Amino acid sequence: MSNTLSPPVTDTSIAVALDGITRTYRSRSGNVQALQGVTHAFTKGTFTAVMGPSGSGKSTLLQVAAGLDRPTRGDVTVAGRILSQLGQTELTRLRRTSMGFVFQAYNLLDALTAYDNVALPARLAGIRVDRAAVLGALDQVGLHGLATRRPPELSGGQQQRVAIARALHTRPAVLFADEPTGALDRSSGRQVLELLRSLTDDHGQTVVMVTHDPLAASYAHGVLFLADGQIVGRLHQADATSIAAAMSELER
Repeated sequence: MSNTLSPPVTDTSIAVALDGITRTYRSRSGNVQALQGVTHAFTKGTFTAVMGPSGSGKSTLLQVAAGLDRPTRGDVTVAGRILSQLGQTELTRLRRTSMGFVFQAYNLLDALTAYDNVALPARLAGIRVDRAAVLGALDQVGLHGLATRRPPELSGGQQQRVAIARALHTRPAVLFADEPTGALDRSSGRQVLELLRSLTDDHGQTVVMVTHDPLAASYAHGVLFLADGQIVGRLHQADATSIAAAMSELER
């Protein structure tokens, strides 16, 4: 079998492409392969959940796909750009313009209003803030009229919506979410998941979400299952029961 990687994906319908991705970490007990030859393409305008047992490589996959970590081998293409060909400055610029990030922790500044939290990344990058675009991002996530509220004045679900608005402000090619509902109650979590689904269905946004929760994953168009650093299964338009059953099989 040839060790030559296939050419990077140039299909304009693809938002993120992983081509033969391997990520090896060194530890005292020896090398650990977090990812082993992962190849997958995330199509534009889709919502994909990434699941797997603890240590399966799902968080590493997200970090590599987002350019937050470099693969040991293989290529990642985001918005038509091969990340390994970019210097650190170019990669940082691409992350700011083409990728949005939402994490379990909202990472908002309590002293700033919702508006200023959304505008902050642009200001730090020296980019002129478009007031209409910031307000539009807040409107898009259902926070119309709350631009002057500070995080302590908002519910957990509303704070996560501010974080999503901040991620959407630059109209990124792909939104990466790592356990975005992990710190929310069931009702708030459901609202955030409905929002993420509507971003894809109504606005064509691409969302890649890591989660351990079958109910959260059921909001996605498709689920990608990892085990031992490899893709071991896929489900399309599955309900929470089917996803939970697939996870149980992996965890045996």
